[in-house]
Amino acid sequence: MRDWTLSKALKGESIALVPTMGALHPGHLALVEKAAQSADRVVVSIFVNPTQFGPSEDFGAYPRNLDEDLAKLAKQGLTNVVFAPDVKQIYPYEDNFSWVEVAHMGDHLCGASREGHFRGVTTVVSRLFAVVRPNYAVFGLKDAQQFFILRRMTREMGFDTQLVGVETVRDEDGLALSSRNRYLTPHEREQATVLSRSVALARDLIEHQGERNALSIISSMESIIGEASEGRQDYVSIVDTQDLQPVASLEAGQTVLAAVAVYFGKARLIDNAIVEVK
Repeated sequence: MRDWTLSKALKGESIALVPTMGALHPGHLALVEKAAQSADRVVVSIFVNPTQFGPSEDFGAYPRNLDEDLAKLAKQGLTNVVFAPDVKQIYPYEDNFSWVEVAHMGDHLCGASREGHFRGVTTVVSRLFAVVRPNYAVFGLKDAQQFFILRRMTREMGFDTQLVGVETVRDEDGLALSSRNRYLTPHEREQATVLSRSVALARDLIEHQGERNALSIISSMESIIGEASEGRQDYVSIVDTQDLQPVASLEAGQTVLAAVAVYFGKARLIDNAIVEVK
């Protein structure tokens, strides 16, 4: 991988990296399409990262279907290299001593219920950056907290990589595409649209109705979440995108993230809206 990267850099060709854990769906392919628009060459990494799984999360059960993923990428025809290392190539020692961590930004939202998750994400992405040395790295904005944490890490660590965010890809009914959607029953799948409806309401309240009280917006979002009898709310929150800390009131010029997470059975679904306050 490093030799290939060096050969392209010597030719003056730019590289875009799309980091994934596989189980590719159309949302991932949209990231690859954006990568192809951003750089001369596209690298897709497929690596199920053990360090971002919490104690209650089953690393072994995560779907792995490399042959299917390769077929999807080949059919799309935009990927130059698939980098699919094994665990020992990324974590050469059984006990990992070296970590990259962004303080405070993982304290809320998904980080509150997934201890150590974002430390695992920032560590593995930093290692992928060190190997691939991409000019661009493309991430989906459905995982907005992850994107803002990685953006902060990239700037502070001095990586010569520009992060590119891609808007959430959705089904016709608004549900964000996710590998976890496969675990929903038909009834749960129907009810899961409360996530997209709640964040759409938050955007409307902020952009068009001038609402600036965060608690009032959250209350309205929770009312929609409550319509799903099969759902169990994890969080509904509004945070500033600079530090990912909760806000009480919204100020002009601020960019906020209205975010939700809801359990349907064992599937934990997330959604969000990134809103500029005028």
